[in-house]
Amino acid sequence: MEERLTRGAVARGIGLAGASGAAADTGIGVLDQARFFSGLAPAQRARIGELATLRSFPQDTSIYLVGDPVEDFYVLAEGTVRFTLGLGKRETSAGEIIRRGDVFGWAALVEGHSQRIATAYCLTASEVVAISGKRLLELMERDHSIGYPLMKALAALLTSELVAFAAG
Repeated sequence: MEERLTRGAVARGIGLAGASGAAADTGIGVLDQARFFSGLAPAQRARIGELATLRSFPQDTSIYLVGDPVEDFYVLAEGTVRFTLGLGKRETSAGEIIRRGDVFGWAALVEGHSQRIATAYCLTASEVVAISGKRLLELMERDHSIGYPLMKALAALLTSELVAFAAG
């Protein structure tokens, strides 16, 4: 398996082809448990798993910051992450604490967003399933039986984030 370092993270592939052991079990398992992907069949979730890597971050590390380039969409596999949404000079803890199975980094699924508008910070050592936003959007475009349920889930997620942001 390929390993690389990204902002203190160690990455391991979790796709079904070539993945084995705990990394594959943790990554695919968390996709199966994530509410965001609940509208998909197991085979569809496995196709998404082929686009993903499992990344480990130490405690007190940022996964991304406001202004960082948008690349991946994340599912928390282990640990606790604080998500802080910021627009202009206003910041709020919309979505505040991310736990196992929660998704974040949704800007990667919104075309035209090149920079992060939030910060994701590890309160504990954490593992995330990082899914290539570009490749997931391409899959969703090719296979509407995957794309439509995920866009519905994304719309619900964005609505809840906006409501929390407006509430302060």
